[in-house]
Amino acid sequence: MKLISWNVNGLRACINKGFYDFAAASGADIIAVQETKMQPGQAEVELAGYRQFWNSAEKKGYSGTLVLSQAEPQSAAYNLGLAEHNDEGRAITLEYERFYLVNIYVPNAQDGLARIDYRLRWEDDFRAYVQGLDKQKPVIICGDMNVAHEEIDLKNPKTNRGNAGFSDEERGKFSELLAAGFVDSFRYLHPEETGAYSWWSYRFNARKNNAGWRIDYFLVSERLKDEIKAAYILPDVMGSDHCPVALEIF
Repeated sequence: MKLISWNVNGLRACINKGFYDFAAASGADIIAVQETKMQPGQAEVELAGYRQFWNSAEKKGYSGTLVLSQAEPQSAAYNLGLAEHNDEGRAITLEYERFYLVNIYVPNAQDGLARIDYRLRWEDDFRAYVQGLDKQKPVIICGDMNVAHEEIDLKNPKTNRGNAGFSDEERGKFSELLAAGFVDSFRYLHPEETGAYSWWSYRFNARKNNAGWRIDYFLVSERLKDEIKAAYILPDVMGSDHCPVALEIF
């Protein structure tokens, strides 16, 4: 089974930059999308063979997640079941026979860590949510988690220490999530690989110079780690300030 996750930073814009061609050629069974920045009715989204599951933010042009699935899931759920988190379209959970898929767009702590308190509450609630799922069947978590976990996961760790996405608080919460029974699939297979990034600023020719961050992930329940066949990043795929990441499993 092949899964792809991509923060498209505006699906309508990404469609005009080749999203359909990439998706059709990808061979993916599941494509998880973050930052759709749209409601389902704002544009025709047609991709043959894929069922669509949307969770849009109440605020137009903001956040939003989407899962495109070739197989019909057993069930679909949205958000984390807590009112505080229900209006930003940040989570979709699809249940399949062997696993739960959770597609997420984690809140950004913002400049000066202006939203760090909310971010940390979200992290705690999300961890409790996926731990609950994991008691029922294995979980695959994917999406833009808005944190580079270790220094190896960004080009300039020293100058970014304490900034949004590389604060001690956010990195600590990511460690707590892994300790709760999950494995970072890319690092499991590529523990020492450097220069592997999934997001680049639009400024300072960051992508051309590969001055990036790895903030898009596939995490899997600990008991699935030996079934990971491949986990990789597709930095040559354009259309967003993020690139797709992929997982092949089972």
